[in-house]
Amino acid sequence: QVQLVESGGGLVQAGGSLTLSCAASESTLGLNIMGWYRQAPEKQRELVATHSWSGSTNYADSVKGRFTISRDNAKNTVSLQMDSLKPEDTAVYYCNLRRIRIGSKSTDYWGQGTQVTVST
Repeated sequence: QVQLVESGGGLVQAGGSLTLSCAASESTLGLNIMGWYRQAPEKQRELVATHSWSGSTNYADSVKGRFTISRDNAKNTVSLQMDSLKPEDTAVYYCNLRRIRIGSKSTDYWGQGTQVTVST
């Protein structure tokens, strides 16, 4: 069972920056996708950004040009640099690791979440 531990959330003014980090308890090498999701109050959890084992990245339209995802397989970490933050970015941010198994169902692992609050 992979454990994911997030850090770096907090309170920031609009226009500011925060960096979230997520450390995995096991190696992040292999067929997997690491990413960040968020959930605002009374809303469904949504994808923010992903980073695959091949190096490809994917961003939600709402964060393109403002957020940057990166991963370090040597340290088993994935990070999310968030710039030009807006109040609508306020949410609990969750780290995700999806292990891909060819011909079988993938397995998702989640962190406990970290709160990001952007004030006006």
